[in-house]
Amino acid sequence: MRKVKQIVALALTAALVITASAGCGSSATSSTGSSGSSASNPNDTLVYAQGAEPRGLDPALVDDGESAKVMSNIYEGLLKYDKDSTKVEPSLAKSWDVTTDGLTYTFHLQEGVKFQDGTDFDADAVKFNIDRQLPPKVTADMGYASFVFGSVKDVQVVDKNTVKINLKAPSTPFLNNLAMVMAAPMVSPKALQANNNNVDQAPVGTGPYKFVKWDKDQDIVLVRNDQYWGTKALTKNVIFKFIKDNSARVVALNNGEADIIDGIDATVVKQITDAGNKIFQAPGMNVNYMAYNTSRKPFNDAKLRTAISQAINVPEMVKSLYQGYSEPATSILPTFMAGYDKSVSQVAYDPTAAAAALKAAGLTSVHMITYTNPRPYNPATGQALAEAIQGYLSKVGVTVKLDSFDWTTYKDKVKAGDYDIAFYGWTGDNGDPDNFMNLLADKDPTMNIALYNNPQFNDLIAKGLVTPAGDARNAIYTQLEKIAAADAVWLPISHAQTLCAYRPNVQDFYYHMTGITPFVGVAKK
Repeated sequence: MRKVKQIVALALTAALVITASAGCGSSATSSTGSSGSSASNPNDTLVYAQGAEPRGLDPALVDDGESAKVMSNIYEGLLKYDKDSTKVEPSLAKSWDVTTDGLTYTFHLQEGVKFQDGTDFDADAVKFNIDRQLPPKVTADMGYASFVFGSVKDVQVVDKNTVKINLKAPSTPFLNNLAMVMAAPMVSPKALQANNNNVDQAPVGTGPYKFVKWDKDQDIVLVRNDQYWGTKALTKNVIFKFIKDNSARVVALNNGEADIIDGIDATVVKQITDAGNKIFQAPGMNVNYMAYNTSRKPFNDAKLRTAISQAINVPEMVKSLYQGYSEPATSILPTFMAGYDKSVSQVAYDPTAAAAALKAAGLTSVHMITYTNPRPYNPATGQALAEAIQGYLSKVGVTVKLDSFDWTTYKDKVKAGDYDIAFYGWTGDNGDPDNFMNLLADKDPTMNIALYNNPQFNDLIAKGLVTPAGDARNAIYTQLEKIAAADAVWLPISHAQTLCAYRPNVQDFYYHMTGITPFVGVAKK
């Protein structure tokens, strides 16, 4: 990693970048700032330092929060969320109608909108984006396609500014899904055709910022889209800087070399505020968990999953690791979400019972994998969490072989499935309980890392999708929670508060509960 002092040099020259021949080899858009001379003004550039690099910038091909933060500034969907909730609002669709049977959604599109490559956003573009994620075009690496568009039968172009989406069956969360930053955003069809259906390195949307360049392991540079159809961004340049080390990010903030940082934990809050910087703090819509690989021995046996979970004192561990900025998870669902029921309980701490069961089964060692960086749901890092659990298991006679990886490599290791225990978490995409519980029914191994396959559970997931919002639907998700807890598929650990820090001259920054960081209204004094 280059020294963080280089951030300043990059910030002062970002607006002058014309092509992205450096970095990933992708072609970048032209700088669209009003004047190259403004690059000398540091208030024209926001530097956001995060702990890990995005996996990519094609919304159909990624599923991680680091990618989402960047993409939320480049792309837009038909709908968007309210600033303070997951209530859906118009975006590229200015209005919509739904038939009484819930099977046809007609969207009336904004007129005159252009993609950042100058091509038209219209009904054909909507159809193109959805069709690429439906059979027969959908590909195995489109992890969110079935989640967002699995209920879609087909898409019909009515006219240039009107499109119909027909469903195979009603889907209660469908509108919420269309506001998500994964799968749902609109990508330029021209860019997709020019890049072999993959714009991970050459993103083109309709949003307030345009992609300039990506220097691997260093940063991503965005520049204001001055042809944006909506309210123009206040700040000309945004740089997403990758600083893996937590303490190095804090130093960068306190020295003024970064304007905003994430991935902080309780241990650095005082250091940040003592330097005159501010903390952004809000309830988190997330869960941090440990998952068992239920597809193979030894953890295809629920009794052994239960025994390992009994060995871990979750409340004690959460207090030690997160010091009041996360609460112990008694449920997969956040406590404020529909379907949450306080009567749901996870495996209780009982080291004596754990030791006896593990000894009787002859289980003396497990293979555990984890990630080394902070995550929004786990600011203490996966390494710290895994080592804490390693300590608990040693007390009941179980030795842990622990392998740790950077986030990008870790995602590949999870997909390969060579582990007994792995760590993950989830930040809710849309405020719907299906978004959490469906993880245990998903066929994608990077989503359902427990590789859990329970027909009863899967049938209830399908029932929840078509059941209208209300008490009957909430009861379905409560029942799903109870099944997952009884099977000890995961050990839910904590629900984290959202914690970020920013310089006092940064105005109107917020971190949305879905884990995105829109910068269109953010400015520096």
